[in-house]
Amino acid sequence: MRNTIGALLPSHNEADSIATTLRALRAQTRVPDLVIVICDNCTDATAQIAREHGATVWNTSGNTHKKAGALNYALRRVLPGLEDDDAILVQDADSYLDPDFVAVTAAKLDEGYAAAGGNFYGREGGGLCGMFQRNEYARYARDNARKHGRVLCITGVGTMFRVSALRAVAAAIADGRLPDSGGGFVYSYATLTEDNWMTLALKHLGLTFICPKTATMSTEAMLTWGDLGRQRLRWKRGAFEDLLSYGLTRHTLKGWGLQLISTLGVIATLVYAGTLVAAPWLGFHPRLWCLAITVVYAFERVVTVRSRGWRTQLCSVAVFPEWFYDLFLQAVQVRALWGVVWRTSKAW
Repeated sequence: MRNTIGALLPSHNEADSIATTLRALRAQTRVPDLVIVICDNCTDATAQIAREHGATVWNTSGNTHKKAGALNYALRRVLPGLEDDDAILVQDADSYLDPDFVAVTAAKLDEGYAAAGGNFYGREGGGLCGMFQRNEYARYARDNARKHGRVLCITGVGTMFRVSALRAVAAAIADGRLPDSGGGFVYSYATLTEDNWMTLALKHLGLTFICPKTATMSTEAMLTWGDLGRQRLRWKRGAFEDLLSYGLTRHTLKGWGLQLISTLGVIATLVYAGTLVAAPWLGFHPRLWCLAITVVYAFERVVTVRSRGWRTQLCSVAVFPEWFYDLFLQAVQVRALWGVVWRTSKAW
């Protein structure tokens, strides 16, 4: 068992969720030794509620780098007092950890991993928009289990880090072995997706990570299509720009390949839809192959949400609702690529 486990929770106006988040931490089978809530420009009761639930509260001063800035502020203060074999849990202030999360991820660090994340599922709310996100997260968890926790990216929802790994990243930023972090200490300021950037940093330093299937937690689903679009635009554009930042290396090959596959998927969707629309004028009637593609798609959609119950499976077999969600995400993908190519303004 590790000597010390500290938990850092960057928070901005999280009064509605911070109490539940902290209760979940205190209910862990391995309770963190230190819980720090970093109140980043909060204007609500987050700090008061956090103190009432036993957390240490630190307030940022003049931070303009959002989550990464809040984490760097805390890490500069906490790392000097820790040993290399200690651990730091970084989690969102609206994430609720299931009881074994800390114990499971800490055990993986004891096995030699530099970081151990988890699988998240979406909480209720958001109507159809929320349902599609919960389906997506269920498919992610299923795929993760099949890969035995070998994920492409660690998650900011909740990940445990070995202190030595965080120090290694800070040292590599300082001496130029990692791309420009925009002045960041451990977390980069030059990215929209600090967790994806951190993943690539660990890979390039030869450090390993894992997301065991039994490390689970819940996260808030985006409640509106507008909020979801803004969230995914940040994720997708950030992923593009992080790959450009690190360049073409053996550690980014898979990421570049997935981006290529995603782009080809957008093209395939356009060809499929365009062929159906233009068929009457072209005299082309692609009944059999269209039916075959639709059946395969429906089967995959149903099987991969089996954990969500039969009602969700019935919705998925209808095909068109799921297809609409895929089209929505593909539209965000196109917009993200457009922003990267034309260097349009961006925001976290």
